[in-house]
Amino acid sequence: MKKIFLLVVTFSLTSCAQVQQTLNQLPQISSQIPGVGGVDIASGLKEALNKGITQQVSKLTAVDGFYKNEAVKILMPEELQKVDATLRKIGLGSLADEGIKVLNRAAEDAVKEATPIFVSAVKNMSFTDAKNILLGNDSAATSYLQGTTTTALYGKFNPVIKSSFEKVGADVVWTKIINKYNTIPLVKKVNPDLTDYTTNQALAGVFKMIAVEEKDIRNNISARTTPLLKSVFAMQDGK
Repeated sequence: MKKIFLLVVTFSLTSCAQVQQTLNQLPQISSQIPGVGGVDIASGLKEALNKGITQQVSKLTAVDGFYKNEAVKILMPEELQKVDATLRKIGLGSLADEGIKVLNRAAEDAVKEATPIFVSAVKNMSFTDAKNILLGNDSAATSYLQGTTTTALYGKFNPVIKSSFEKVGADVVWTKIINKYNTIPLVKKVNPDLTDYTTNQALAGVFKMIAVEEKDIRNNISARTTPLLKSVFAMQDGK
C-alpha cells in the first residue's frame, strides 16, 4: 500500500527548503511495494512531494501568492462588504485595497508553517486510509488531509497571522479602516475578528490548491511525470 503515501504527499505545501529539511528527519522505511518495483517509501514520498510543491501549493507562500491568485484571493469578510463599498463611495478605494492586500500578505506568511503537519499526516495514515484515498473520488486525498490536519493547521496559522498583521502593518491599516468607517453617520459600527477570518480563508485557499493538483494527477496522465507516479495512479484508473 506504499503507493498511497505518494498520493497524499503530492498535495503537501510550503517552500522546498523547509520541506526537504522536514522530510530528511523521517525514518527511512525500506518495506517494498508489490507491483511498483520495490521503491522505498522515503524516496517515493520525496519525489511526489516535490512535484506537488513545484506545481501548486508553494506558490501560495510567495509574495502575491494569495493576493494575485483569483482562485484563493482573500476578500473582505461578508460583514465588511458594506465597509468596502462605503469606503470606495467616499473616495477611499485605495485604503480598502490596502486592507485586502495585508490580509493576503498574512496568509502568505502562514502557509509556510504547514509542512511538518502534512508530513505528520502522511506518516500516521493507515493502510485502510491509503486504499480508500487511491480508489476514492477526485478529492479523496484532499478530504483526508482536510480532516486530519485542519485543527493543527489552524493552531499554527492563527498566531502567525496575528504576528504577520503587525509585521505588514495590517493592524494599523485595519484600525484606520474600522475607525474611519465607524465615524460615518448612521452606519452600524463594526469590530470583526480579522485574525480568525484570515486564518480560515488561508486554510480554504490551501485546500483549494491541493484539490487542483489532486484532480490534475488523477485525470491527466501527462501530469504523472515519473514512472513512480504512473505506476501508482494506474491502479486508480482501473478501479
